[in-house]
Amino acid sequence: MASTAAALVLVGGLAACGGRQDAASTDAGGDVTCEVTKDTRVGIATGNATGVYFALGNAYAEQIGAAGGKLKATAAETGASVQNIQQVVAGTYNVAFSLADTAADAINGTGSFTAKQPIAALARIHTNYTHVIVRSAAGVKDVAGMRGKRVSTGSPKSGTEVIANRILKAAGLDPAKDISAQKLDLTKTVDGMKDGSIDAMFWSGGLPTPGITDLLTTATGKVQFLDITPLLPDLQKINPVYEAGTVPAATYKTPADVPTVIVPNFLLVREDLDPDVACVLTKVLFDRKAQLEQANAAAKEISLDTARKTDPVPLHRGSVKALDDLNAPK
Repeated sequence: MASTAAALVLVGGLAACGGRQDAASTDAGGDVTCEVTKDTRVGIATGNATGVYFALGNAYAEQIGAAGGKLKATAAETGASVQNIQQVVAGTYNVAFSLADTAADAINGTGSFTAKQPIAALARIHTNYTHVIVRSAAGVKDVAGMRGKRVSTGSPKSGTEVIANRILKAAGLDPAKDISAQKLDLTKTVDGMKDGSIDAMFWSGGLPTPGITDLLTTATGKVQFLDITPLLPDLQKINPVYEAGTVPAATYKTPADVPTVIVPNFLLVREDLDPDVACVLTKVLFDRKAQLEQANAAAKEISLDTARKTDPVPLHRGSVKALDDLNAPK
């Protein structure tokens, strides 16, 4: 993807110019001052271009720069959660948007991860809503009815793919055998739903997701949501982070509210990131929340009341300092 490539070029350019002189350093111990005293640039791994991660990630990068300090940021389009964590651990990016279930897998070394990953959280942010949408002409009434159908399970190594496969298994389907899995990003998925090359789709994102708004607006009457909440008990056996939620009818102008499964989102970093950088990143998130809300309404859910609720992912010690300073409830 072009924007991902651009971010990689940026990182490579930093390495070529004297050993990444403006890259964020690692934790050297000592007190957290919450002051970044030298020019420092961080990369933010977001998600698909028509998703909420991308919208908020770019707005967040802009607000980090607008805060007036020595910390600057660049956001990039990515495949989302699993890939984001892998690239933060590898040092390609410094900050990652991630679903809580994927982050828990990373901490525990389960699911998509073969070993425990050295990550920490800056904060819990907005909630992701699982969108399961089918073409009306496909005749799919529930997830079990996707057998033999062309189903988009999301970008490879995304949180959408993780939850899609879990939902399919909960419905008694083998994602590798019982469906024709289309591992597509949101833009290509929406295009496929419109032209009939895809029968059903999964998407995990905030409200409203621009790509879903596009689909529901241009294909009114031709697509519909599925209620997946009957599968919630099986999902909670895998990870208790899954909860019941509702997509309000007003979000996409649907005939009624849509019951669904929701998952919190976290902002993640490596556990050894410079704590002063982590502290500033966390403060910007809350100090400039109003500006983030202008980029996407999902940012309205960002709250000091829930910021520390990142279990089983530990908060970075720089974030703890920031949340203490901001009087976030413990």
